[in-house]
Amino acid sequence: MSEAIEVEQELPEIAVGETLISVRGLKNAFGEQVVHEGLDLDLKKGEILGVVGGSGTGKSVLMRSIIGLQTPVEGEITVFGESMIDRDEADAVAVRKRWGVLFQGGALFSTLSVAENIQVPLREFYGDTLNQELLDDIAAFKVLISGLSVDAGPKFPAELSGGMKKRAGLARALALDPELLFLDEPTAGLDPIGAAAFDELIHQLRSILGLTVFLITHDLDTLYAICDRVAVLADKRVIAVGTIDELLATDHPWIQEYFNGPRGRAAVASAKANGKKV
Repeated sequence: MSEAIEVEQELPEIAVGETLISVRGLKNAFGEQVVHEGLDLDLKKGEILGVVGGSGTGKSVLMRSIIGLQTPVEGEITVFGESMIDRDEADAVAVRKRWGVLFQGGALFSTLSVAENIQVPLREFYGDTLNQELLDDIAAFKVLISGLSVDAGPKFPAELSGGMKKRAGLARALALDPELLFLDEPTAGLDPIGAAAFDELIHQLRSILGLTVFLITHDLDTLYAICDRVAVLADKRVIAVGTIDELLATDHPWIQEYFNGPRGRAAVASAKANGKKV
């Protein structure tokens, strides 16, 4: 464990407002199908960046490329100032400890309890250096800060509602006290009240824990409620990134249709009703 701590201390510190993730010239392809080409994107430390785009634009593929689950054909990706392309697996561990990931649907292991799911990354990175009592204490704390009741820990995924599964997945993503959080469609399938509560939880955790958040979503309410900037994927790249006001000033037809359509207007009305400046 001491060796792991020493490696982590050697990683560069990124100040709030500086670039934490940098993607340059990214190309992803599956056979003849090119998903991304010439894609550039920056994520600044301390912000919540929403990533939107139509079906098939590769939002999840982009996230998977950043976290090392998808190997790009071309391009450069740096996280915390460290290159993530063709990185030695052992060297990548120190970087991966500094982020957490909530996949679509929660992606919980069905044969493990909520507490055991939370303990998976702790066991993976720290092996036998943490005793069971400490693992149980950490899992119980993560359950609580994710908005679940303490009795959720012993339950299995099949015993949870959709919203509870999302929160359990979030608890696991927070297991290692990450600085960077990846969220892939976290409010998909939730009712409006549940989705709003999850948005508020992410907003609070960003403030309390100092998180930086890469958030894939199609939920316009989420974009208006908690995102500092929004990146729009279309035409195999990021066509625009900025605040919603800045995006609305562009004349790209997809952006205009997305934000000014019936759902966009409803999201604006909802944001105003909740005291958000729009």
